[in-house]
Amino acid sequence: MNTPPPLRTRRRQAHGMTPAAVLVVTCLLISGCSGTDGAGSQASTGGAGTGRMTIALVSHGNRGDAFWDLVRKGAEAAAAKDNVELTFASDSDASGQAELVRDTIRDKVDGIAVTLAKPEAMRGPIAQAKAAGIPVVALNSGIDDWKSEGALEYFGQDESVAGRAVGDKLDDLRAEHTLCVIHERGNIALEARCAGVKKTFGGRTDMLYVDGSDMDAVTESITARLRQDPSIDEVVTLGAQSALAAVKSVEQAGSKAHVATFDLSKDLVKAVRSGDVQFAVDQQPYLQGYLAVDSLWLYRTNGNTSGGGVAPVLTGPAFVTRTNVAAVARYAADGTR
Repeated sequence: MNTPPPLRTRRRQAHGMTPAAVLVVTCLLISGCSGTDGAGSQASTGGAGTGRMTIALVSHGNRGDAFWDLVRKGAEAAAAKDNVELTFASDSDASGQAELVRDTIRDKVDGIAVTLAKPEAMRGPIAQAKAAGIPVVALNSGIDDWKSEGALEYFGQDESVAGRAVGDKLDDLRAEHTLCVIHERGNIALEARCAGVKKTFGGRTDMLYVDGSDMDAVTESITARLRQDPSIDEVVTLGAQSALAAVKSVEQAGSKAHVATFDLSKDLVKAVRSGDVQFAVDQQPYLQGYLAVDSLWLYRTNGNTSGGGVAPVLTGPAFVTRTNVAAVARYAADGTR
């Protein structure tokens, strides 16, 4: 795989919100953004024998989140193969993310890949993109909304199915009281995960909302809850960074609770291997980024749509446990799982 180009980091001031980070992998300057910081970058390049096009991936992910680094790496790999100039931008605030999509429309990109964590905020921008003749695909979140929102395709995990599978697994592990930690309030994918766990888990399931942009605060919140209720014997987090924070919380609280999580990272794989984390649900974020960019290239060059444009392309869930983690460990070490 080609070495990813360096990143330019940009920030947008969301109305009434703390600025969220915007990552841009390209030398293309998006007009309308509120400013830049960091050094310039080179655009992704590749060897596909087609004319060069520009594709934007706009997510709701937080800066520095290992999960979104994997999505970006997959998108970069597809861009390099397809000779695509790629921009990667993010804002955790829904209105900020929507404005980023509008920025890409003004820049007349050839395709847009977008996450639908808060679908109602994306309805207008997606309609504007379609009116401008720009195809849009969805990834990672919004499996129940991508068609009604007007996206051509969807790449990701059915979070409700994944959550129910975790609930069943907790029953197999004979857990009795689960704390499901949601690190972003209002994110439909995260809410669906915990709802799925609660639906199938035979024991008690409590929800805990935390600020996923502050891992120290996450650790403190989980620690306080474990101290308050010693009957909690399982902590389920919805991201790898939150899981590592939960491991610290269990130790600080003197709790006997186990930790399980959704999503992988290099450090999380180590935690599974050591037994600090019981298992992880892998939705393959690298694959999501790759397929989203590659699908737009295929649509623009050959009119292809995955799933016939009516069915989602599922990238998960798969359980990674101590017994099978070695199979993905070397890919995690390379930064692609």
